[in-house]
Amino acid sequence: MNSLLIAAIAAVLYIIAYHTYGRFLARKIFRIDPKAKCPSEMHYDGVDFVPTKKGVLFGHHFASIAGTGPIVGPAIAIIWGWVPALIWVVLGSIFMGAVHDFGSMVISLRNDGRTIGDLAGDIIGPRARVLFMLIIFFALWIVVAIFGVVIASVFSFFPESVIPVWLQSAIAIWLGYMVYHKGKSHIKYGIAATVLMYATIVFGAYVPVVLPAIGNLSPVGGWVILLLIYAYVASTLPVTVLLQPRDYINAFQLGVAMVLLLLGIAVTHPPMVAPATNWHPAGAPPIFPILFITIACGAISGFHCLVSSGTSSKQCDKESSAQGISYGGMLMEGLLAVIVIIACGAGIGLGLEKDGILFHGVDAFNQQYANWQTAHGLGAKIAAFVTGSGNMVAGLGLPHKVVVTLMGVFVASFAATTLDTATRIQRYIVAEIAESCKVPTLGKKHPATFIAVFTALLLAFSGGGGKGALALWPLFGAVNQLLAGLALLVITVWLARKKIPAIYTAIPMVFMIAMTGWAMKINLASFQAKGEWLLFSIGAVITLLQIWMVVEGVIVLMRLKLASITH
Repeated sequence: MNSLLIAAIAAVLYIIAYHTYGRFLARKIFRIDPKAKCPSEMHYDGVDFVPTKKGVLFGHHFASIAGTGPIVGPAIAIIWGWVPALIWVVLGSIFMGAVHDFGSMVISLRNDGRTIGDLAGDIIGPRARVLFMLIIFFALWIVVAIFGVVIASVFSFFPESVIPVWLQSAIAIWLGYMVYHKGKSHIKYGIAATVLMYATIVFGAYVPVVLPAIGNLSPVGGWVILLLIYAYVASTLPVTVLLQPRDYINAFQLGVAMVLLLLGIAVTHPPMVAPATNWHPAGAPPIFPILFITIACGAISGFHCLVSSGTSSKQCDKESSAQGISYGGMLMEGLLAVIVIIACGAGIGLGLEKDGILFHGVDAFNQQYANWQTAHGLGAKIAAFVTGSGNMVAGLGLPHKVVVTLMGVFVASFAATTLDTATRIQRYIVAEIAESCKVPTLGKKHPATFIAVFTALLLAFSGGGGKGALALWPLFGAVNQLLAGLALLVITVWLARKKIPAIYTAIPMVFMIAMTGWAMKINLASFQAKGEWLLFSIGAVITLLQIWMVVEGVIVLMRLKLASITH
């Protein structure tokens, strides 16, 4: 099938969904009130609570939820065929992911900008709060450590991306100063900052930076340490200094990258060389339910509820902005995932060099996706996207070296945003846990951030070399999607308490909890068979916490149902 037709159909479906289902949710279910005061105004502190224009906040929100999630998931899930991956991305993002993100942001806006984990105590019960907070802490612990490794790996795979990614922070600080201290136009200066960033990409393409090994410390390990130091500093600065302006630049970068990719698809219009379906790839786990935990951010992701209720709700200027930021942001991420499917399923057919041999068409896809082992590694996921997208964009006549650098920077920049945001949210979670345990000193900004970063550092180096967090990668997908199901449980109970039809969140909730429970069962059996007892133990604990919290939620829903019948 022609890739251009796939992209066009997906884009049209997303536009229709935003103006129909998204509007229905805003008006009839979440009952958006444009006149309501938001936490950013009621609790303004100039650091975390800052009223922000819709366009600027959209940039922060999208850059935070995107990361490398909509890239690595589809880049491996296409091994089961492009049709199952595409269906899950399109339908999942419209009816599950966007609903999950929208609901998480709305209930936080209505409750002083508190995180959804903290709100679980008010909505379901005190025990649910503790259970949810533990699951969130564990999920963010993995996210911070893994994304540090992801960026470090990108720097190792594509040393040309090092200079542009680090200079982006300096450019972002300049942009924040000009906009917030000098009152300059955020659009004009945002464009100027983006142009500067692209100039650094051209420079970086010809000036790669390779970090040398220091003693027993590998280059990846060195980058992980530097990146976590960066995350500490970035996550404690006021959002207007670095977080918002950098994410605003990333929003422009995303727009440019997606336009280039769409133009590349239009010019090269490569046919899909990936199989439409491949139910039993060599060495791969079953497509059901593993597909639904492999593709996360492109369809639905639990991390999004933490961004929606953790940072975006604290910066939203008015409730009417929520649909565009959260529901619209998820649909935009879905479109990005569609482009990734096309890059890996069609763009890669334009040429893949392996072991000095150049492959084309179906042969190129088969070389990259020969079996589960060759497609499953972190490097393979990133390489599949960068190669396929680079082939399509190079069709526009741009130098291939610059295009590859551009895509490497694209991946690393969004991963850096996720790293920063996840560290900031983990600080909030540590603070909320510290408050519950009556040790407020640990909940202050710097102690909480230190706990967030230091625990991630321990995880990263638990296996030596800074890649220890990757040992928990098999659990990450299931835990992330479990988080989405539990967030939908909280939203469903919240709607039920307000006597608002909850079917629109209840169906996605049941689906996600069932799929993640099924997938976790498969993972636990695999861990046990391989003797991977650390993974087995952590997975078992998470499963028990899930079951406990679901039981708590069901009890509350049954009580509410009984109360409605008796009255």
